[in-house]
Amino acid sequence: MNPVKLIGVVLIAAGALALAYGGFSYTKDTTALKIGPLELSVKEKKDVNVPLWAGVGAIVAGGLLLVLGGRKG
Repeated sequence: MNPVKLIGVVLIAAGALALAYGGFSYTKDTTALKIGPLELSVKEKKDVNVPLWAGVGAIVAGGLLLVLGGRKG
C-alpha cells in the first residue's frame, strides 16, 4: 500500500471517530503551590470538541486520496 492510500485510510478512520464521539477530553496536571517540601497540585479536565464539518471533511479528503492516490500521471 502506498503512503497516499495509507493517509487516506487514516483520514477516513479519524473522521469516522470524530463523527462518532464528537470530541475528546484530557487531564492537565499542574503545580499550584510549592512551599518547601509541601506541594499542591491541581488536576484540570479539558474537553476538546471536534466540529461536524471537520469529521466530514476528513472522510471526504480520505476518500479522494484513496480514489486518486493510485492514479499515475
